[in-house]
Amino acid sequence: MADVSQCRVGICGLGTVASATYNLLTRHAALIQSRSGTEVTVVHVGCRRDHPDCVLSNVRVSRDIFEVVRDPEVDVVLELIGGTDPALDLVREALGNGKHVVTANKALIAEFGGELFDLANANNVSIRYEAAVAGGIPIIKAIREGLAGNEISRVAGIINGTTNFILTEMEGMGNRGFEEVLAEAQSLGYAEADPTFDVEGIDAAHKLTILSTIAFGVPLEFEAMYTEGISQITVADIRFADELGYKIKHLGITAKDTQGVELRVHPTLVPKTSLIAQVGGVMNAVMVTSDAAGETMYYGAGAGGDATGSSVISDVVDLARDHVGIPGPGYLADAVNAVQIRPLEQIESPFYLRLTARDKPGVMASLTSILSSHNISIESLLQRDAKADEVPVVMITNRVKESAMNAALLEITSQSNVAGEITRIRVL
Repeated sequence: MADVSQCRVGICGLGTVASATYNLLTRHAALIQSRSGTEVTVVHVGCRRDHPDCVLSNVRVSRDIFEVVRDPEVDVVLELIGGTDPALDLVREALGNGKHVVTANKALIAEFGGELFDLANANNVSIRYEAAVAGGIPIIKAIREGLAGNEISRVAGIINGTTNFILTEMEGMGNRGFEEVLAEAQSLGYAEADPTFDVEGIDAAHKLTILSTIAFGVPLEFEAMYTEGISQITVADIRFADELGYKIKHLGITAKDTQGVELRVHPTLVPKTSLIAQVGGVMNAVMVTSDAAGETMYYGAGAGGDATGSSVISDVVDLARDHVGIPGPGYLADAVNAVQIRPLEQIESPFYLRLTARDKPGVMASLTSILSSHNISIESLLQRDAKADEVPVVMITNRVKESAMNAALLEITSQSNVAGEITRIRVL
């Protein structure tokens, strides 16, 4: 930014997040200037149509969003249209034109971040993306700045509000199943008409990809992520977990040790006594484990116009204050290290298992014998009264490798005394 007394902003898009960001920048202009030492002004908005909540009388408005990135009066481009098409081309052109970029687009960063960071480096500009993960929670700054003196070993969190809302509602006393609660989430605007990205874990996987890079300085590895959603979770599983002292949460977990980095998103049993088990509704929370600070947790609104807009503006203020920071993911380009992404089969955890067994003598002994042959022991066991000669059996195992559990379950499902599918949920 040539004029250090002014930061001129162009906004691409004018939907929920973009309109909230515009209004926050306008409403808090004096406050933002006092904190950044620079006048931050929106000079150009690119949108298909005006937003009824935004007064644009003093701002240049274009219907072609690419006019914003080509405007020589714009110093910082806010990409708030979402998706990767045409957002990728838009950001490429903005960086190529020597403009800083702030985005809330987790898919863009998770899938194309490496290329965009290189382009930012080549043009001596920055791309910032605090709003891409966990909405209004400043988790990226917390890891990159607040915990900069720590070696981080694990990041785990609830990073999708839709799945957390669904699981929270299924915990209620109404015995409402996944499909019924999903319909409610859609009616309330928490879930899209096509909820696949949320309920199958893709949205969380994009966010966790970014967090792993920030925490460990590794390349973005979205394609290496193990991803599992919540559509197969039943009320019975939630009730059994509760009886055993757990809640089911949909978590993103990344951890690093001498063997490599874990990248996984899946339903997880968490102890009811843990802080993250108390996070309900559409709220998000991220736990970070590090050597000096220990375990810290960051909680707040994971979505919504004002919350996400707050994170967008924090990046704008950083750019206005610092002019040019370290481009890319918070690591110098030559400090990004290629690491081994650990296959899921090598990762250890306790497991929750629910199966239906024939009510015959020796069946439980056979099951425990199979588990024992794979060095799997049972820590907790629930067995219900028989109905129609079948008994629901729920157990929590010791900590074992995924490969051992896979082999054991393959053997168990081949038994004639086991009926139907076996439910498996990892335990935190």
